[in-house]
Amino acid sequence: MYLTQSIKTNAQTNRHGIATICGERRQSWGSFAERVARLAGALRDLGVGAGDRVAILALNCDRYLEYYYACFWGGSVVVPMNLRWSAAENAYSLNDSGAQTIFVDDAFQPVMASILEQAKGVVNLIYMGDGETPEGWLNYEELIAMSAPAEDAGLGGEDLAGIFYTGGTTGYPKGVMLPHRGLWSSSVGVAYGFKFDSATKYLHAAPMFHLADGASSMGAVIAGGSHFFIPAFDAAKTIAAIDAHGVTDTLLVPTMVKMILDSPALEDSGLASLRQIFYGGSPMPEGVIRECLERLPHIGFTQAYGQTELSPLCTLNPPEYHTFDGPKAGKLRSVGRAALCNEIKIVDGDGNEVARGEVGEIVAKGANTMLGYWNLPEQTAAALKDGWVHTGDGAYMDEDGFIFIADRLKDMIISGGENIFSAEVESAISRHPGVSEVAVIGIPSDAWGESVHAIVIRRDGEDVSEDSIIDHTRALIAHYKCPRSVEFRSDPMPLSGAGKVLKRDLRAPFWQGRERQVN
Repeated sequence: MYLTQSIKTNAQTNRHGIATICGERRQSWGSFAERVARLAGALRDLGVGAGDRVAILALNCDRYLEYYYACFWGGSVVVPMNLRWSAAENAYSLNDSGAQTIFVDDAFQPVMASILEQAKGVVNLIYMGDGETPEGWLNYEELIAMSAPAEDAGLGGEDLAGIFYTGGTTGYPKGVMLPHRGLWSSSVGVAYGFKFDSATKYLHAAPMFHLADGASSMGAVIAGGSHFFIPAFDAAKTIAAIDAHGVTDTLLVPTMVKMILDSPALEDSGLASLRQIFYGGSPMPEGVIRECLERLPHIGFTQAYGQTELSPLCTLNPPEYHTFDGPKAGKLRSVGRAALCNEIKIVDGDGNEVARGEVGEIVAKGANTMLGYWNLPEQTAAALKDGWVHTGDGAYMDEDGFIFIADRLKDMIISGGENIFSAEVESAISRHPGVSEVAVIGIPSDAWGESVHAIVIRRDGEDVSEDSIIDHTRALIAHYKCPRSVEFRSDPMPLSGAGKVLKRDLRAPFWQGRERQVN
């Protein structure tokens, strides 16, 4: 279970085959493997050793994929940074991980000054853009040209491969430690479940810092497929890239799928080469999937469910169950069955497996599970018990092993495919001088699945507006985490006997009459 094996095999068996195409740049598998080894050598020459953390803040590109594999090759640990986070949040991830080296592209070079004001430990700034290298920075292509190839460190199995930051229940992001065997097994599960092969042409349209794309791209590498890149999702540019390169597979979140359906560019395309769209992050609304099946009948749709702690793959619901008729109908609302290398149970509060059809918590076990949370032993112990990852999602399993999510047991909102922990938003709002108490919940949204809604009790004598609350949070947390709506309350918050806010009571009016308490 070591991640560099696949690029060595591809370079050996398909040396001149296309590995990556990014704009005008084109790399064969032979040149890709050599560039990875040279970049690993450059990191070694900079003093980056086995286990050292190396961060990246960049849009999608071929160099992002090279960064991943160069770190795996040299034995360092990847720390992909969230494109949508605030400078404070990304500085926190640098400080928490102890990363001293960071790769940055043109899009994020201007914000690095603000990040570095708060993250003091960065020693090596590597510019991976195409413009003029900023003063004091190292140039990506020059490092590759000047460095000798490094020997593969040969790490695998339990060795730490990456720290991937996700929302935190305490108001701070937490770093999920994923070993080589986790990323390897999840990527093998993707390659198998998505039926990747050497003819696969995979488009990176979803952000590459996100593990959904990470596992998909590594799965495509394992299968020997080719990679194509657009910097960030745009419906028209995604359609154009698919047509220009004959793309066969891509990963999108449901909101992206809807944007493609609504794009005028689709009328002139039809996406003839595309054989499969896999989606995750949130369920696909029934109206959207009906439109997909009617307008794009040649494309197979596969839903993937998972979380960072599972590297991230947990279940798959393949194209044959995306139907409203016939013997396989009735599974469309399901997130599917256990993926390859993964075992699933639905358990009660004591960890006992419940009967089929009974709602409990999804727990998962396999080679894909995390090592734990970076420097957070108590949160690790709560989430990882006897090898089982406790997902915090309430669901039931039918007689065929299909999982149907019914509720969210942890205090998390999923909006537009992004996980948002209420504690992070509450922590930011609570720092507003006019706020006495705050509770944050997810409410239904046709556009985003769920949207962030804040319920605020003002301090006595303070005149606080909705706009002032939202503007205040924008300086502290990523914009997608900021509340879309604010409700002011004069009555006390409903409390449990233990003094905890009863968020289910706060959510109830918004979810009344709905089959599920999540969207």
